[in-house]
Amino acid sequence: MSHNILADRIAKGSGAKPADLVLRGGKVFCVVTGDLIEGDVAIAGDRIVGIGAPYEADTVIDVSGLTLVPGFIDTHLHVESSLVTPQEFDRCVTPHGVTTAICDPHEIANVLGVEGIEWFQRAAETTLMSLKVQLSSCVPSSHMETAGAAIEAPELAKLKGHPSGLGLAEMMNFPGVLAGEPNLMAKLELFEDGHIDGHCPQLSGKGLNGYASAGIRTEHEATTASEAREKLQKGLRVLIREGSVSKDLHALAPVLTERTSAYMCLCTDDRNPLDIAEEGHLDFMIRTLIGLGVPPLAAYRAASLSGAEAFGLKDRGQIAPGKRADIVGVGSLEACDARFVMVGGQVANDTNFAKRPPLPPIGRHSVRAPWITSSHFRNPGNREETDVIGIMEGKIITEHRKAMIPATDGDKRPDPARDLSRIAVIERHGKNGNVATGFVQGFGLQRGAIASTVCHDHHNIAVVGMDYADMAVAANRLGEIEGGFVVVADGDVLAELSLPIAGLMSLKPFEDVRDALHALRSAAFSLGVTLKEPFLQLAFLCLPVIPALKITDRGMVDVTKFEIIP
Repeated sequence: MSHNILADRIAKGSGAKPADLVLRGGKVFCVVTGDLIEGDVAIAGDRIVGIGAPYEADTVIDVSGLTLVPGFIDTHLHVESSLVTPQEFDRCVTPHGVTTAICDPHEIANVLGVEGIEWFQRAAETTLMSLKVQLSSCVPSSHMETAGAAIEAPELAKLKGHPSGLGLAEMMNFPGVLAGEPNLMAKLELFEDGHIDGHCPQLSGKGLNGYASAGIRTEHEATTASEAREKLQKGLRVLIREGSVSKDLHALAPVLTERTSAYMCLCTDDRNPLDIAEEGHLDFMIRTLIGLGVPPLAAYRAASLSGAEAFGLKDRGQIAPGKRADIVGVGSLEACDARFVMVGGQVANDTNFAKRPPLPPIGRHSVRAPWITSSHFRNPGNREETDVIGIMEGKIITEHRKAMIPATDGDKRPDPARDLSRIAVIERHGKNGNVATGFVQGFGLQRGAIASTVCHDHHNIAVVGMDYADMAVAANRLGEIEGGFVVVADGDVLAELSLPIAGLMSLKPFEDVRDALHALRSAAFSLGVTLKEPFLQLAFLCLPVIPALKITDRGMVDVTKFEIIP
């Protein structure tokens, strides 16, 4: 920053010169003291230079009747799971008050490698919101899957230094950390003086002590109040998560108080445009928390200043002189109804969204799976006792269940009467053509099949169904549409959504994706599906670093033992 810019800010903040812009008529909610402050908010460039006093400016925006709060910070998410490009994500969630989003692009990195991370870094240079791009630590997430790429410490070292970077993204392979795996140690050492995000579901006691000793600072996988409290006690900032599948807000709300809020933040992790349209984003979390009895100061602090402090973003998180002009005007603190949003001194409106430079897509034609037939889904075995993935709706952790399933003609068949669906993962990166099958309980399927290339984190093809022929149609259709979601019954495609950017993101506006998700959800329900969000729930059944039983292209994975079941 030049001396002239600094001197200009000081002069405008002191009132010696008119400000560039003034917000007039609102009250500022202080997320430090909880006070409501009367007076103008003066802005120079992208910075706040004055509050609580009258100011002059050529441009005055009337915010009468609004309470002004700091812009919201989503402290952990994967833009790819919104199913739209970073620019469409920006246009979708910024009007909800999200002015900073801290993302881990490991979904696209698992398909395209370094190229995918570099694309996100370029995207961060174009968005209206402040998009922070963490460097993905686990590509792939474990040794028990086939991903499209692998990224090690030397590649991460070359990616460091971009203005969007904050540190190392979620270190998911916590068993590997505790075992001191050399490649993970190299990554941790590379970022030992910076920020490292955590990911250690259900880890406690000495294991948690060891994991935190690696210099890991945040954790978003707590699903119970006791788990969150222990992680806070061990020095980890707990990020309360409420996504489209992972819903931990109600369980963790009792932990969020004015005492703990300085060390707790909010994140969505994975939230799609349909849920954003129906419920909202961080604004939904804030009003829900307040409705559950959390003090407004604690909720808004967790949504802003606490996130800024946790990630070393000293330039934001509070409406105060010297901070970025990231400001949200709400009708009331309890409603958290964003009526005005400013990012870095720019109003979030259609005009400013239209000014962003274009971002050419990458990762086209990335689905290179083998041609699939019904026979691929047979599940031979001579033991009736069978491992079954047990879905827990609203959570990405699963139960490791057992069921007695006899073989008929050398095949253990799905059974709709017991809600036992066939699940399969098909390698789609053109590496080996693996196909693995198993059983899952919890979809409620009675017929047909659903399939997806959004399949965490390796993003192979995941398909679940009651009919092998329909499963084959669904899997093969994904290759034809460059990836996405498909619902099939009686050989016919009932609904689909193409995601041609790496098989993860649409080229279309978020409104079109939202409408397609409506159709997909309705089609899935017509097959008997009872899960509110079946597609992302399916995706998380394939992530072998989340307990307790998962599946990859290499087979069923006992996550507790961190091994593939023979």
